[in-house]
Amino acid sequence: MAKNLVIVESPAKAKTIEKFLGKEYKVESSFGHIADLPSNELGVDVDGDFKPTYEVSKDKKAIVKKLKDLAKGADMVWLASDEDREGEAIAWHLAETLNLDKAKTKRIVFHEITKTAILKAIENPRDIDYHLVDAQQARRVLDRIVGYELSPVLWRKVKGGLSAGRVQSVSVRLIVERERDIQGFTPEASYRIDAEFSNEEGQTFKAKLPKNFATKEEAYKFLESNATASFKVAELDKKPAKKSPAAPFTTSTLQQEASRKLYFSVSKTMTMAQRLYEAGLITYMRTDSVNLSDTARKGAQAEIEEAYGSKYSKPRNYKGKSKGAQEAHEAIRPTDFSMHSVQIDRDQARLYDLIWKRAIASQMSEAELERTNVKISASTHKELFSANGEVITFDGFLKVYLEGTDDEDSEQDGMLPAMKTNETLLNSYITATERYTRPPYRYTEASLVKQLEELGIGRPSTYAPTISTIQNRNYVEKGAVEGAERNYTQLTLKSGKVKDKELTEKVGSDKGKLVPTDIGMIVTDFLVNHFESILDYNFTAKVEADFDEIAEGKEDWTKMMRNFYKDFHPQVQDVQENAERESGERVLGKDPKTGRQVSVRLGKFGPMVQIGTVEEEEKPLFASLSPDQQLNTITYDEAMDLFQLPKSLGDYKGEEVEVNNGRFGPYVKYGDKFVSLPKGMEALNVELDVAIELIKEKEKADAPIYMYDKLPVQKGKGRFGPFIKWNDMFINVNKKYDWDNLSDKDIVELIEDKIQKEKDKVIHNWEAEGIRIEKARWGRHNILKGKTKIELDKSVDVSEFTLEKAKAMIEAKAPKKKTAKKATKKKTTKKAATSKKK
Repeated sequence: MAKNLVIVESPAKAKTIEKFLGKEYKVESSFGHIADLPSNELGVDVDGDFKPTYEVSKDKKAIVKKLKDLAKGADMVWLASDEDREGEAIAWHLAETLNLDKAKTKRIVFHEITKTAILKAIENPRDIDYHLVDAQQARRVLDRIVGYELSPVLWRKVKGGLSAGRVQSVSVRLIVERERDIQGFTPEASYRIDAEFSNEEGQTFKAKLPKNFATKEEAYKFLESNATASFKVAELDKKPAKKSPAAPFTTSTLQQEASRKLYFSVSKTMTMAQRLYEAGLITYMRTDSVNLSDTARKGAQAEIEEAYGSKYSKPRNYKGKSKGAQEAHEAIRPTDFSMHSVQIDRDQARLYDLIWKRAIASQMSEAELERTNVKISASTHKELFSANGEVITFDGFLKVYLEGTDDEDSEQDGMLPAMKTNETLLNSYITATERYTRPPYRYTEASLVKQLEELGIGRPSTYAPTISTIQNRNYVEKGAVEGAERNYTQLTLKSGKVKDKELTEKVGSDKGKLVPTDIGMIVTDFLVNHFESILDYNFTAKVEADFDEIAEGKEDWTKMMRNFYKDFHPQVQDVQENAERESGERVLGKDPKTGRQVSVRLGKFGPMVQIGTVEEEEKPLFASLSPDQQLNTITYDEAMDLFQLPKSLGDYKGEEVEVNNGRFGPYVKYGDKFVSLPKGMEALNVELDVAIELIKEKEKADAPIYMYDKLPVQKGKGRFGPFIKWNDMFINVNKKYDWDNLSDKDIVELIEDKIQKEKDKVIHNWEAEGIRIEKARWGRHNILKGKTKIELDKSVDVSEFTLEKAKAMIEAKAPKKKTAKKATKKKTTKKAATSKKK
């Protein structure tokens, strides 16, 4: 047995570290936290000193036993989890749960997984930092209390199954408020003036008038005033300028830039970065710091001078704006600057390339520019046209990298031809284009991260899970609206004549943007009305600052919790007892036939329109909103149209054809078959002939293309791409095959490959009991029985798994009969947590 046991959080990290250490070291993974708050109770002593009660979950017991056995046989245990609050808490849980001997336990930390960094860490061990542990506990406990106390209030007052959270609810509030700004925005039209000129040498360039005209008449009059004008260069201003590189990546700026340039979601960026870190290719990816170590700066300098020459090198250090930066003390960078690219998974390689370019550019010379501003006068009026341009005289860091921007209206200055003052210019054309003021932009994942960071809400490690959570909870969704067409006018002066034409543009696209759902808006309104302090941006930022104070040993975490809870808990009780239910109800008018009230509100099965009230003798009528309609924007006419559905269109082949709106959009129903309407086609506008055409297309698409083993094979396209269907089995058709011309041989190959893969997935199959164990993604396994699925941890060895054990786990997961809860408080019998040194 090895003399030294090194414990890290992930198997990938363990694998990389093991390469750098000798045979005397054994590296094992804890697979993240081995202990946490219980899943079925609060687990916090709110009547005492807020000590949390930690327990080892069932799926971690085998890991804990293994680590305990290994620790007993080792001369020294090295706790090597990440150097942030979460990593410190993992190290502390390991020390406590494994009952490690303090004299035989050392804590080591490093910012990168390289041989040099690992060996240096072993030479410089330290003790567990209990201030960092306390900061992590404070966050975990406060968030647990907020979630556990607010969520039941939402269940009673809004809708069952909802949840609230300190950071998630504030994030949704930002998105809801932005949506309300957009909905309340009234666009105003004006006319923008653009022109094209050419100099004496015939080189063309564009210019514009610095002001807009409010009306079409004013714009027309201005264009006419230029019909007989002569033009010249009135002013010419040239100035040298410099552009500096951006700082190396922090977690937040990496998430933003990967979204802009690689179109990664925030969670995907963090997953890819985690893998690069664990492979030893980049430094720790959860950091507020923009600093680079001396070693890193020297490494970057050497690579810049080698690859580009010494004139491109300018070593510099950066200071971050983040107060109390609490994570690793270095920016995200490559561990080896000489490695310009890596031959690994494509998305990881693309992210590595971005990190390398940003870090190397931060140590390069400024770009040198010459900026030119030209003012152009006309002989017939006093208005001046303006043109701006820039010429790069030395590219500097731009040779490698330029930071992206979230400004969708930004325009890059182009190059201008050489000109001189009083030079005569020829005008090619002048346009006056009707432009509308734009509402605020909806948040993208990247711009939401930027806003959260600017407000001081959350920390690097919280952004990705927060954004995933608010989407998974259905408070926010990614927009899918392509936009609507809008007409606008353009006047053009050319050859002395003004012409008028109508053009169209697409506006209102929200594709990929974060849009609040009805439930997100209703929950936000309820929480803001009744828990304004919790949803307050300053409060949330103040809490983060308190966590920083705790991490630095300047504040006691239990004192902070007491101050918070003494006001929070009574407020929860008051709202629970006295607040009215919130359904987002809007009264739209009255039904012309019956005179009954027409309203929209959130119902048990989602947003709906209601004719009548529950107080009336006659039962109310209900209709569900379509997926693209919202409670706060639907009109009276749109609501009343919903009661025309389902609408019978007639018969086809003896079967009734009707059209309706469903959960996933409008559809035609024919017998027991459903046909989705094409994008943009509304249910109420569909006539029988159109419906029949759609049915025929569906029948043609569903017709068998082959018979395999006496069963039909069909082809289709779904959300994951083209597929064939056989024996209730969906088989993806990859790019290797010609989708439009699948041969019989292709179909047989696809089916037989799929059958073999399904066989290979099965590790155990107890057919008599209807139980089997199959391979799952990421090296895991699942126990399956009917609709019951139990995910097993990676560490579980399924080769020796018995039927009895599988049965026991299935029985344990089966829902238990509900019993009435007693009012008495449950005593804590498990070991209470403490973070004091022993």
